[in-house]
Amino acid sequence: MPEDRQNDSHPKRTRRSKPPQKAGQRSGVADALFKPGLKSRQAAAKILAAVIDRKTSLDGMLDQEHGNPAYRELNDADRALVRAILNSALRHLPRIRAAIDSLLQTPLPEGARALEHVLTVAAAQILYLDIPDHSAVDLAVEQAQSDPRNRRFASLVNAVLRRLSREKEAIVAKVQAVPAIPAWFHDRLVAHYGRPQAEAMSEAQLVPAAIDLTVKSDPALWAVRLSGTVLPTGSVRLGDFSGTIPSLPGFAEGAWWVQDAAASIPARLFGDLWGKTVVDLCAAPGGKTAQLILAGATVTALDQSSSRLRRLKSNLQRLGLEARTKETDMADFRPEELFDAALLDAPCSSTGTTRRHPDVLWTKGPEDVEKLARLQERLLRHALSVVKPGGLVVFSNCSLDPREGEEVVERVLGDGLCERLPIAPSDWPGLEAAITTLGEFRTTPAMLPLEPPFSGGLDGFYAAVLRRSGAGGD
Repeated sequence: MPEDRQNDSHPKRTRRSKPPQKAGQRSGVADALFKPGLKSRQAAAKILAAVIDRKTSLDGMLDQEHGNPAYRELNDADRALVRAILNSALRHLPRIRAAIDSLLQTPLPEGARALEHVLTVAAAQILYLDIPDHSAVDLAVEQAQSDPRNRRFASLVNAVLRRLSREKEAIVAKVQAVPAIPAWFHDRLVAHYGRPQAEAMSEAQLVPAAIDLTVKSDPALWAVRLSGTVLPTGSVRLGDFSGTIPSLPGFAEGAWWVQDAAASIPARLFGDLWGKTVVDLCAAPGGKTAQLILAGATVTALDQSSSRLRRLKSNLQRLGLEARTKETDMADFRPEELFDAALLDAPCSSTGTTRRHPDVLWTKGPEDVEKLARLQERLLRHALSVVKPGGLVVFSNCSLDPREGEEVVERVLGDGLCERLPIAPSDWPGLEAAITTLGEFRTTPAMLPLEPPFSGGLDGFYAAVLRRSGAGGD
């Protein structure tokens, strides 16, 4: 049974109403540690602290085998609760902070980060989750009392959260004007896209991403079988879905794989690949590799991680597809024969994927974007060196920041290593707005509105088609 439900089935105990202690019974802080629902909130606060304060990836901490110990100790239902709390807290963090600040007479003391995380976890439940307010308040107070760093603030926690509960409709309306993304990233979006588009992207990342499937053939048939809809990319988007992916028709026989619609675009930009040799330079987990194989190419798939390469091989095996694989850093890859084409889906800040990875904007910063942009430029120059003169390179990544996309390509074009082949909007009906004036792809989370039961939106992706000129080289 989830800890929430256990907690809701018992009357609230306070220090005044606590029944007489029996022999051997735990009391005080020790008793609080066993209060139903407390461990899941403590785990959420610990993991939130790791994301915000130590820039630790959320996915790693939620791994069921190697993740955060406090998380691994929970049962499946309470793990789901922790995930829901963290996703809501990270998506709405600037607004949650503004809401809490509006209820404080004086700012929280310097160094009171643990207290801030307790308040944030509780506020996320009160404002954005379907959890009884009294549970969120009661457990936050218990959480403060059980932590020596926060014990003296227990009454403050109680007062702030009770007022938040009473006034939440007005407070939510008041903080709605606060951008739901970090200030540094909001400023970047405004500078490049303009304020209206930046605000639309900020709001779009609050909605969890839908599940998109890339199918081997006949998207219309699979849309019917899976109660989905066909997108302009040819992907099939599922509607309301609460089951498990392996239980869906077509999974076992390898008829499709999960891949965001925007992520399926780069591999479709080469045109005719039948009989050509293609290298997928950063291939795992293998969705784009599978697309290239299905397009008729002979594919070599690279990845520098042995575990990620094993995952790629496993995915291709389920799909009944084959590729030559090689474990290597692509920057060290020197093929004996040059390829007809190369796909470089480059490492990036992943700021276009916040609908499914809301921690990204809190674990990355401007310095990461600049560092990754320099890496991408080196990798793109190398990618051009592994294709024949006249060969194609599709460069892509899932960042919304032009420093990692448009600016990288412009610098490489300026050196005469390649030319840009403009993408025609007429080739992408339904996504014409995603083609820039230079003929590059730029999707955002605010694109592709759909009618219920289907969620709109796409991952933020950039992609450009380049043709190697002359001898090229690193």
